[in-house]
Amino acid sequence: MAAELVRGQNHPLPAGPEGAGRLEIRVTAGTPVVAVATLGDEQGRVSGTEWIAHPGSPHLPGLEVSQQAAASHRLAVDLGALSEDVHRVHVLLALPTAAGVPASFGVVAAPHVAVTTLDGAEVAGFTITGLGPETAVVAVELYRRQGAWKVRAVGQGYAGGLSAMLLDHGVPEAAGLAAGIHDAVAKGLARSVAPPPRPQQPAGAAPSSPAGGPISYQHPRRHTAPPPPQAARTSDAPAGHPADSAPPQSAPQPVAGDAGGWTMEERLYNQVWGMFEDLARTTAAYRSAVDFAESRLDQELDRLLADPRTRVGPAADAARDQARAKQADLTDQARAVLDRDLAQLRAESEVVEPALPPAYAGWESPVWHGYTVPMEVPMAARLGNLHLPENPELRIPLLVRLPLERGLWIDSSQDRRLAMEIAVTIAARLLASYPVGDFSVHVIDPAGTGATALTPLTASGTLRVPPAAGAAGVAALIGKMTERVDLVQMAMRAGAPDSLPVDLDTAEQLLIVNDFPYGFDDRTVNQLRYLADEGPAVGVHLLMVADRDDARAYGPVLDPLWRSLMRLTPTPEDHLADPWVGHAWTYEPLLVPPGSHVVPQVLRQVAAARQAYGR
Repeated sequence: MAAELVRGQNHPLPAGPEGAGRLEIRVTAGTPVVAVATLGDEQGRVSGTEWIAHPGSPHLPGLEVSQQAAASHRLAVDLGALSEDVHRVHVLLALPTAAGVPASFGVVAAPHVAVTTLDGAEVAGFTITGLGPETAVVAVELYRRQGAWKVRAVGQGYAGGLSAMLLDHGVPEAAGLAAGIHDAVAKGLARSVAPPPRPQQPAGAAPSSPAGGPISYQHPRRHTAPPPPQAARTSDAPAGHPADSAPPQSAPQPVAGDAGGWTMEERLYNQVWGMFEDLARTTAAYRSAVDFAESRLDQELDRLLADPRTRVGPAADAARDQARAKQADLTDQARAVLDRDLAQLRAESEVVEPALPPAYAGWESPVWHGYTVPMEVPMAARLGNLHLPENPELRIPLLVRLPLERGLWIDSSQDRRLAMEIAVTIAARLLASYPVGDFSVHVIDPAGTGATALTPLTASGTLRVPPAAGAAGVAALIGKMTERVDLVQMAMRAGAPDSLPVDLDTAEQLLIVNDFPYGFDDRTVNQLRYLADEGPAVGVHLLMVADRDDARAYGPVLDPLWRSLMRLTPTPEDHLADPWVGHAWTYEPLLVPPGSHVVPQVLRQVAAARQAYGR
C-alpha cells in the first residue's frame, strides 16, 4: 500500500534485482509548473550546474526531467545509474515567469508528488499543502542512507522564486541559471510534454535507439496544449489570478501503446491506467480550483457584510457583483484547463480503444470477430468502464490483473436477472482469456433461478458440470473447492507440487454463487468465507451474485466476506474509489450489444479448443 507522507516524513524506496532503483516521480499541480532536479553530496551541496537537470538541459546520468512547464510531469530516476558521489536528489517546482501565471502557489490547488515504480505502482505520495506567497518549492528529497535509498517529504517554499531556491542549495550563479531556465521554458526550446516511464531494460543494458543513439523518452500524449484564451480581465482582478492564456497550440497526435513496457499488451495496460490517473488528477485539480473560488467568494461576502459601510446600498451591490464575477472568472478558467485535458484524453481514448486486445476490449469491439484461444494468460481482463460526472462520455476501461487477486461480488439488489447475466459475461471473458484447459467454471444455483442466464455456458459445453442445486449440492461443491484449496496449500508449503493427486484439476477455478445465502447453512457459510480468504492464492476465485440484505440474518459474521470482494453492479453506480485522490467513480458493466451473439460464439470456440486438445 502506498504511503501518504506529511512534511518531514520519510519512506524507504524499493530495491531488488529487477529494475532496482528505477523510479518515476509524478507531479500534478493546479497550474503549469517548471520541474527541476538537483544532485547533491552527503551534505546536500550541489557542486555545479552540471549537477542540475532542468528544461534547458533535461538529461543527466540516471535522471531526466520534463522540458516544458506543465500541469503534469513525469521525472525518470535510475538510482543505480547515479554517480557514487551523489547522495541526494531534490525535486524542485517553480512557477514560470510568463504572463498569466498565478502569482504564488497559495492561489492554486496544492501540488501533489508521487514516487512510483516503473509499472505505475505508487510507493509514496505527498500533497504540498500550506503554501502561501511562495513561487518555488522543494517538493521531495531522495537520499541515500547506509546503502539504501529513501524519500522524504520536504515542502519548503521560497517567496524569492527559483533563484532563491537554487541559491539556498549552494548553486553558483543561481540567478543567472534561474533566468536561463525560465527563458528556455518561455522560448519553447523543447516540446511541451513530460517523459513517460522509462522502458525496462535487462540488467546492465544501456538504453539505445534502433539507430544506436540515445533513446528519446518524450511522451507525445497529454498536457501539451494550453487552455483556450479567456475573456480579458478587468484591472481590479485579484493579485495572483491567472491572466489570459496563450493561443491554443495543436497537440501531438495520440499514439496507442506509448507507455512503458516490454510488449504492446503491457504498454496498453500501462497506458489505460495512465489515462485513469490523469483523469483523476485533472478532475481533482478542477474541483479544488472551484472550491477555492467559492471559498474566496464566501470570504469576500462575509467581509462586506461585516462592514456597515458596505452592507447595503449601491456600492455594496457593486462590490458583491464584482466578487461574484471574480468567482465566475476563476471557475471558467479552471473549466478551460479541465476541458483541454479532457479533449486530449478523449483523443487518446479514440486511438487506444481500437488497439485493445480481446481481454481488454468491450464486447462491441471488432477484435472479437477474429478471436482465437490465447496461448498464454494476458496481464489483465476488462470488467467494465469507469467515468466521472464532469465528463460521462469519457469512459476509462476497468482492467483487473490476472489471476484475480480478490473475488467479485455482483450486487443483485437492483436487478437479479441482469446481475446473473453480467456474471455469465464475466465468466465468459475469463474463459476466453486463458489458454486451453487453464480455467474452469463451477456454479452454485440452489433454486435454479439462474438457469436462463447460464444458457451460454451450458449450451456451449464450457460448464462441464451441471450447476449445484439444493442444500446437498451446495455442500458437495463447497466441500470439493475447500478440499482443493487445502491440498494445494499443503503442497505449496511443503515445496512438493508433484505430490498433488493426479486427478486434481490444477486449472484456475471460478465459483459462481447465485442467490446466496439460499441453500447454505452455518458450515457452508464458513467454508465460503474460507474460500474468499485463502482461495485466490491457490487458484480458486469467487464470483458472488447476491443481495447483501438477504444475508442480514448472519449479522456481522459475513462483513469480512463482503469487504474482501470487489463489488460490481449490473447498472451504473458511483461506488468505486481511485487510489490517488479518492474520487467516487461511476462503474458501468460490460453489456453485450443488443442482438449480438459474441458471447456464445466465443464460448463455442473455447469449448471446441478444449475438445480438440482433450481437455
